[in-house]
Amino acid sequence: MRGARAAGRGLLVLIVLLAAHASAGGVTRGGGAGRGPLTLATAGDLTGYLGPLLAGWNRKHPGEKVTLVELPDSADETRAQMETDLRDGDGGRFDVLNIDVNWTSQFAAAGWIRPLSRTRFPLDTFLPPVVDTATYDGRLYAVPYVTNAGLLLYRKDVLAREGLPAPTTWAELERDAETVAPKYGLDGYAGQLMPYEGLTVNAVEAVYSAGGSILDDDGARVTVDSPAAREGIGFLARGVREGWIPREALTYTEEESRHAFEDGGLLFLRNWPYAYVAAESAGSAVAGKVGAVRLPGPDGPGTSVLGGSDLAVAARARHPDSAQRLIAYLTSEPVQRQVLTSGALPPVRAALYEDPALVRRFPYLPVLRAAVLTAAPRPKSPRYDQVSLVVQAIVHDCLTGRQSPDAAVRRLAAELAAVAKGQ
Repeated sequence: MRGARAAGRGLLVLIVLLAAHASAGGVTRGGGAGRGPLTLATAGDLTGYLGPLLAGWNRKHPGEKVTLVELPDSADETRAQMETDLRDGDGGRFDVLNIDVNWTSQFAAAGWIRPLSRTRFPLDTFLPPVVDTATYDGRLYAVPYVTNAGLLLYRKDVLAREGLPAPTTWAELERDAETVAPKYGLDGYAGQLMPYEGLTVNAVEAVYSAGGSILDDDGARVTVDSPAAREGIGFLARGVREGWIPREALTYTEEESRHAFEDGGLLFLRNWPYAYVAAESAGSAVAGKVGAVRLPGPDGPGTSVLGGSDLAVAARARHPDSAQRLIAYLTSEPVQRQVLTSGALPPVRAALYEDPALVRRFPYLPVLRAAVLTAAPRPKSPRYDQVSLVVQAIVHDCLTGRQSPDAAVRRLAAELAAVAKGQ
């Protein structure tokens, strides 16, 4: 997921990998000299923007060169490889980790990443909600690098022909997906509904938009058994059952859903902002025909999950001072501007969302800013990987018709309670 990595894909993960273990001058992990070469890795840099950013750092800091390691595109596979490395008794190869925003709690609770000083980074220049994603138990364990929020992309040419505005409620979305889309040979609506992290994001957004929650703020108490959760999951299940969500969407990740929209097959798509940039680019069948609004909810704009990634320093990083200096560089305003212009990734610096030149180039920025400021994080839990697996499996069973939304919510409550108890 790009952005549920970044998140989503959605959801982007970056690891700074130490250039060569032999060049460390005999310094052992976690101690000794604070400066020296680094290793940094990422989950699939799909736009290739990161290499030039790091080349700029390497030219200016020849004694602190960074080697980039790219992990798989899948957020789940990236997390698994990071966990394996961080558990390595010999210290592992990763120094700086660009982790999905929802892994911060898990990695901090496990002792895999080190706390950071708030005074070392200009956190007051970031969009306020993103800073919370980098904290655990009241301490800063990472620094926001990119943010993300889900948007509703739509065919503005089709809606214009029908004299319709972009939908702001589920009822409007459902009506247009059922009645307008077939007139133009289109499927109605899709998100990322394959059983992986993207489905967790889509399901949680539906629950949040209906006014519900999954866990309490501390992640200790299960709160999913509510009418709001039934309404949110029921909205998605009804779409598949009635056909305005195509069954193919049950196999979609960010990329499959993006291609379906970009090839001219969908009226509406829930995805991260990078999909808007791709759909408006040369070669897209819908270039010049795409609009973007906040995700709809039952009675008006809904709530997106807050996606993106945070930069963290591994607990046994060989050169922790260089690692933090690199993080400061990657989150500086000039580099954040390049993250947007070259990588099509939403920056964390608030001022960039009001830059007239950037808004002209990326017209979705004001909508994205509003979505980020009203977004909510995925459930915080030191066992988040287990929480996500439970949500994916049960919601997918519901979407495929194996159980009702009511039964799915009851099952979610029971299985999440077991996860919270460590069972």
